Amino acid sequence: VQLQASGGGSVQAGGSLELSCIDSGREFGAYTVSWFRRAPGKEREFVAGVAIDGTTNYVDFVKGRFTASRDNTKNTMYLQMDRLKPEDTAVYSCYGISPPANIWGKGTLVTVSS
Repeated sequence: VQLQASGGGSVQAGGSLELSCIDSGREFGAYTVSWFRRAPGKEREFVAGVAIDGTTNYVDFVKGRFTASRDNTKNTMYLQMDRLKPEDTAVYSCYGISPPANIWGKGTLVTVSS
């Protein structure tokens, strides 16, 4: 598994972005994948996860606004972000785990202006 996030950019508050994380390897379907973010000056935090069977879970502050999904046929996971807020500004990274292996992908910057 080799993960690479993309789709970040600048958007005004209330807008939307869709992030993608593609795996250039061949074992994506065996990994639970997640989105994390790190805002300027803050610790990295969990945002959303998608299990192998597609089950999702979210941190409270994105519930109802963000939707995580995966397409194993495309080795890709997604994060649809709606009703973005300035506090969503961060570098978003994807993470995959299939014990004992785990891997971080390069992040993508999301900037939300008020």
